Amino acid sequence: MPDLTKHSERVMGDARAVLRDNQSGGRHRQALVRGPAIGEGSRRLRKGTLMTRIKLIALAVGAIFVASTVAGLILDGIGFAGMAITFLAVAAAVVIFGQYPRVKLPSRADLTATQDARQLVARTELWLEQQRPALPAPAVRLVEDIGVQLDALGAQLAHVDPGHPAAGETRKLVGEVLPEMIDAYRRIPANLRAEQRAGSTPDQQLVESLTKISTEIDHVTRQLAEGSLDDLAIRTRYLDYKYGNADGLPQLGQTPEIT
Repeated sequence: MPDLTKHSERVMGDARAVLRDNQSGGRHRQALVRGPAIGEGSRRLRKGTLMTRIKLIALAVGAIFVASTVAGLILDGIGFAGMAITFLAVAAAVVIFGQYPRVKLPSRADLTATQDARQLVARTELWLEQQRPALPAPAVRLVEDIGVQLDALGAQLAHVDPGHPAAGETRKLVGEVLPEMIDAYRRIPANLRAEQRAGSTPDQQLVESLTKISTEIDHVTRQLAEGSLDDLAIRTRYLDYKYGNADGLPQLGQTPEIT
């Protein structure tokens, strides 16, 4: 009986340790994805993680029952204590693998280094989903619209030679300029984001910049769909979108002066 008690305590202790690790973000940038997916790419990543959890739960529960059955044959029954331990082990497996593994949150470096079009779209959508809590409501709606646009863009990029200049510039727009602009906005202290300077606020600049990028993504997607690779020139003015200063507005990455 003492051995069984120690075993049950160890099982529950392991479960609690894994849960603590998950709640703190995991050891490999794993995150709990909140809110609905903004596109098919991120939805595919979420579904893949969910299927992995289900498989792990099934394997763990199966192994526990096999182990309890073998123990029962060897010991001529496991008794009430054995049944209790089996129940605790099953519960621990369901709790652990019901939350682990979590979807790996891509970093900015991951987006920049991604060459495959489908992976870039999925990772960018997943990255954008994590930014929603820090964005104003109008920007959140635009981000969700951009997610749908990214699905269409990814479908077109899948048929383009990765080495083509148009593909490279498009990846730069999606994997670098878009996330950099949002990062620049997030660097502004929250209490200053609604403060007006030079006729605009960082919140307004963000919405304007996201609108421009949304228009640019739509333009590029249409050009690719028409097969106009030779005519496709990603307009250099999108570089101004990074900080929203195309109209002389204060840069998103700068803190407005307090008067």
